[in-house]
Amino acid sequence: VRIVKGNSENIKITDTIDLVLADELFRMRAEKWTPERQGLDVRGKNALIFGGSKGIGRAIQQILLDSDCKVATASKSSGCDITVHQQVTDMVLSTEAQFGKIDYVINCVGMLAKQELHLQSNFDVKNLINVNFLGAINVAKASYLALRQSKGMLLQTSSSSYTRGRAGYTPYSASKAASDHLVRAWHHTYGLPVLTTNCSNNYGPYHFPEKLIPLMIVNALAGKPLPVYGDGMQIRDWLYVKDHCSAIRRVLEAGQPGETYNIGGWNEMPNIEIVRTICALLDELRPKSDGSSYATQITHVTDRPGHDRRYAIDARKIERELGWKPAETFQTGIRKTVQWYLDHPDWVAHVQSGAYRDWVDLQYGAQTQSPSSVPGTRA
Repeated sequence: VRIVKGNSENIKITDTIDLVLADELFRMRAEKWTPERQGLDVRGKNALIFGGSKGIGRAIQQILLDSDCKVATASKSSGCDITVHQQVTDMVLSTEAQFGKIDYVINCVGMLAKQELHLQSNFDVKNLINVNFLGAINVAKASYLALRQSKGMLLQTSSSSYTRGRAGYTPYSASKAASDHLVRAWHHTYGLPVLTTNCSNNYGPYHFPEKLIPLMIVNALAGKPLPVYGDGMQIRDWLYVKDHCSAIRRVLEAGQPGETYNIGGWNEMPNIEIVRTICALLDELRPKSDGSSYATQITHVTDRPGHDRRYAIDARKIERELGWKPAETFQTGIRKTVQWYLDHPDWVAHVQSGAYRDWVDLQYGAQTQSPSSVPGTRA
């Protein structure tokens, strides 16, 4: 729908679904609805999660199921491509028919930053826009009428990769910023109740091994190099995944429509310190037979293009307004994480497909330097 100031003659109708939506938008623009937030409990609610089959979506699904919610998940692997409006609409309608109403629509879908590092063509940048931005448009459009009927909420989840006073220095960050701006625009323009959360780096169970912490654990146990970009002094804040989910639950319960809530772990530290902490834990929990430290496997590789030196997130608002703060320190969370990977080798083996190994080789294989040739590492 393209709306210009004036009457209905200024609307360009692209399909019959847009016709219904356009009529509804014009009729309701002056009657924005606001869900009753006071004392709201997520228990027994109905939720639809886009991107709910893995990563943070899977973790959100579990915390809602533990709260006696009915949860439907939509992902490309289950036949719902977020870039295809009709598929998104069909998923909303089928979930509404199954549950009777939808209280929460949660968008966790996003093309991962890792993909932009080795897919450089214009086609792949277009994919970033299709998934992260146009996907958000499709979710907002498809869920508008269902949420209006149920007086429900749309939750948009994003990372902190652009929350530093700029829209982002990479196509990934820019596309994620655009998606958040878009859903907030639907709130301010059409009254769609939207909650936005921005989080810092997550870690914990079921984290795929292309990310720093699981990659270090898996490589260390396999006797492979532990690749660290550049000097390893890039600083990140780390948030245990179950803390992230408890924060999202709290935002769903008490967050105010149109507001954005930063979710952080208050655990800023350089990447090299993270790697050394993991090595120390593995030395304790799974010592090598020869008595050497896993830290001898640390290997510095050429830094990646556009790699930011620091991500910082100010999470005081969610503590001040909603009373939430993380339960785990990094010390407690990382110990639980390392132990989980030690206890679940079958899951790790399952996700390490040929495609995954090709990606690791492309990112790190050709860049690996000898540990002894890099200052500050132990050979």
